[in-house]
Amino acid sequence: MNRALLRDLYAALAAALLVTAAVLVGHHIQHAHHTLFVDWPPLLANWDPHLGPGTPAAVLLAAAGVAYGPALAARLRWRALLAAAWGTATAWILSLALVDGWHRGIAEQLTTRQEYLRVVDRFADIPAALNGFTGHILIDSPDNWPAHVAGHPPAATLTFVLLDRVGLRGGGWAGMWCVLVGATACVAVLVAARALAGERLARRAAPFLVLAPAAVWMGTSADAYFAAVAAWAVALLALAVTGPSIGRSVGWAAGSGLLFGLACYLSYGLTLFALLGATVLLLGRRRVRERPVLLLPLLVGLAVVPTVFTLAGFDWWEGYRLLVTRYHQGAGGIRPYGYWVWANLACTVLITGLATAAGLRRTGAVLIRRRGGTRLALLVAAALLALLAADLSGMSKAETERIWLPFALWLLPACAFLTRPRVWLAAQAVLALLLNHLLNTGW
Repeated sequence: MNRALLRDLYAALAAALLVTAAVLVGHHIQHAHHTLFVDWPPLLANWDPHLGPGTPAAVLLAAAGVAYGPALAARLRWRALLAAAWGTATAWILSLALVDGWHRGIAEQLTTRQEYLRVVDRFADIPAALNGFTGHILIDSPDNWPAHVAGHPPAATLTFVLLDRVGLRGGGWAGMWCVLVGATACVAVLVAARALAGERLARRAAPFLVLAPAAVWMGTSADAYFAAVAAWAVALLALAVTGPSIGRSVGWAAGSGLLFGLACYLSYGLTLFALLGATVLLLGRRRVRERPVLLLPLLVGLAVVPTVFTLAGFDWWEGYRLLVTRYHQGAGGIRPYGYWVWANLACTVLITGLATAAGLRRTGAVLIRRRGGTRLALLVAAALLALLAADLSGMSKAETERIWLPFALWLLPACAFLTRPRVWLAAQAVLALLLNHLLNTGW
């Protein structure tokens, strides 16, 4: 066994030990003090070994993905690979969700008392609802919003209101929206990786993006939808700063700005994607210097969504200030920072897998030694930095297995640096299957 592979195994072992420590310490804290507000720390889940309708499909997809995924990723034409990645990711997410059955796995997830669909009827007058949105954030305010509505800017809730308005009503349609849109996130990451770091590394990353353990929480969680919007914002910016055509680059830049603006009004935490955006501009600085005009459509696009919501009466800064107060009024004010500041990282191991831990070790080596792949390593490092900033903020204590999906997806390309991809891919798939069949997760 060569030294590099041995070091990969040490990194994976360290990640596994981190998860083990988070489970053991978390159970002790929860049983002794009841301050974690999760039943199976560090995850919001219950121990519930079970099989379900999605089990056969999930097992078959995992086996096929491990056996044929790396070879297909290397041989398919690029556009065919993107289509296959989206289709397989969708099937993987759905099969895992359907282990819990249609109702519990998909249709009911966004209809619980803290979710977005609970307030659709309160948006009968959308301008009035937006104008008065901040007045219902605090727990002691009249008709306070459910936790997820209060915890996000109104574009998140408005998405489901608009789905309802066009006739796609109820939890089933909302759940499928999150699955189908969320599954495109892996395509966006591949597009960005190819544009910035080359097709070879993007192809090597593809199977790991498709069979990610994160799929357990992408079906069904609104954060999967948020992750896709943020991912496409980065991908379009990558196309803008690498594309040969000035006309197309201007269009990509405008689209990127529009999606970056939307992302910030879907989740306050997605403002941290500015780090990934800045990294893309750094990697494409030569083209930006040659075509500074690209910055104008980017900034114009970025201003569109904030302008619309501000004119409608929603103050983003006031909303965030009130959210911080609301967060500390609830479980967030009780959950111990000293545990979650490192246990959150254990959650990240569970959604990205042991292969990603080994891949991050290799990413660090690439950056230190300036080997080939530095551009991809910088993009992964930017995502890791954004995730760590979210962690240190103390505004993400628990439930990060879904909240950090947008950041976690950008750590997965680190697996492109691994040797023996089938072995690592098998570890990823097995982890996802175990999580979904042994636990009843909150999403």
